[in-house]
Amino acid sequence: QLQLVESGGGLVQPGGSLRPTCVVSGFTLDYSSIGWFRQVPGKEREGVGCISSRGGYISLVDSVNGRFTIGRDPAQNTVYLQMNRLRPEDTAVYYCAADATTGDSCRPSREQYYYWGQGTQVTVSS
Repeated sequence: QLQLVESGGGLVQPGGSLRPTCVVSGFTLDYSSIGWFRQVPGKEREGVGCISSRGGYISLVDSVNGRFTIGRDPAQNTVYLQMNRLRPEDTAVYYCAADATTGDSCRPSREQYYYWGQGTQVTVSS
């Protein structure tokens, strides 16, 4: 059974850092791109970035490019979202998702991802 579990959210001051992780079970990372998404109440879930199935390609949306990055640890079947220089507008529930396809690229487009974690809350506030 394919499952994704996020953890590592929390409360941080503006300018701080957090590193949510996504532990994957039921498949290995080499067989799926992993995307990160976020959602605030009353708004649609939006893409943050993704990492391709073999880890060679990373895509980040403009609003986080240069502040966030995505990495993975295949030995632990884990993907992480390193978030630096956090801003209050980064406050959201963060989700990881899998598209269950292999390839050399990825897109953080919600409709392409079929398996989702339960989310982890990130709050940026002083």
